[in-house]
Amino acid sequence: MVEGWLHRRSNAVSYGGRYATGRDHLTTLANLTLDGLERLLKETFRIRQAHGKVHNPKVNFVRYADDFIITGSSKELLENEVKPLVERFMLERGLQLSPEKTCITHIEQGFDFLGQNLRKYGGKLLITPSKKNMHAFLEKVRGHIRSNRATKQEYLIRLLNPVIRGWAYYHRHIEAGSAYRKVSMVPLALALAMGSAGIRTSPLPGS
Repeated sequence: MVEGWLHRRSNAVSYGGRYATGRDHLTTLANLTLDGLERLLKETFRIRQAHGKVHNPKVNFVRYADDFIITGSSKELLENEVKPLVERFMLERGLQLSPEKTCITHIEQGFDFLGQNLRKYGGKLLITPSKKNMHAFLEKVRGHIRSNRATKQEYLIRLLNPVIRGWAYYHRHIEAGSAYRKVSMVPLALALAMGSAGIRTSPLPGS
C-alpha cells in the first residue's frame, strides 16, 4: 500500500541534452541505472533504532521499466534527502531527472503513474484511469474514425474494436467503471455525427 509522501518521476530522463522515452534505446541505459538506485535507497534509508525509538523513513522504490515512484515519511525527507541523492546518483552516470516530469506530492492529492491516477480518499486508496490517459485514448478513437470516413463500416469496426478492448483490458483491475461509462458513447456519437449511424463497436466492461 502506498502511503504518505511520494517522489514521482515519469517517463523521461535526459542524457547528453536529449530526452529518452520508452521507445528510445536510451531507456535501456536508464533501466539498468535504476537497478543500482534501488539498492542505494535501501542501504541509505533503512529502519533504524536510536534512543529506544524506531525510526522508519518509509522509503520504498516502485518502478516499471524506466518509470518510478519513491515513497517517504515526509515531504522534507523526500525534498532534502531522497531527491538530492537520486540526482547525484544519476549525474554520476550521465543522467538526470526531467524537472517537468518529476514532482513531490502527498498521496491524498494524488498522482498519475503508468496511465492511472492513484489517490487516497478517507484512508482508502483509489486507482482510476488518468485524465491524460482517457484523453489520449479518445483522441486515438477520434483519429481512426475521422481518417476512415469513406471506408466500410465492417473495416472501421475491425479497426476500433482492438483499440477499445485493449484500453479496457489495461484498466480492468482498477476502479474504471465511471471512466468506461464516460467514453463508451464517444465512438457511436462521432460515427453518428459523420453520417455512419450503423456503426457498432464492442461495449466496454460495465457499460
